[in-house]
Amino acid sequence: MIIPAHLHYTKDHEWVSVVDGTVRVGITDYAQDALGDIVFIQLPSPGDVVGANQSFSEIESTKSVNDVYAPVAGTVSAVNEMLRDRPELLNSDPYGQGWICELSAVEMSGAELMDAEAYRGLIGA
Repeated sequence: MIIPAHLHYTKDHEWVSVVDGTVRVGITDYAQDALGDIVFIQLPSPGDVVGANQSFSEIESTKSVNDVYAPVAGTVSAVNEMLRDRPELLNSDPYGQGWICELSAVEMSGAELMDAEAYRGLIGA
């Protein structure tokens, strides 16, 4: 199980990268493995305002359909358009080309983010 040390994680298995006030969000290696082959993702739209812990995306796999939750409150500033035609990037490269969206005007207070060590403990890795 890959768990990069430089990222933050949520109990719902999203990862978070914070760079210059912009938050990039994706799903973890653990999440993509549990979902199985991902066949579709409903991406949020740029300009959408999301609240912390609010569902903002939906992933469909051969096993199930699951919500993706915003780890922090903010405004969707970019989405990964590659996922529209290649949702399998969430499986093959969840921490690279498989990112889902970026949030700006972020409100970090109240965010329940874990470091890599705490996330390892959560999933028993």
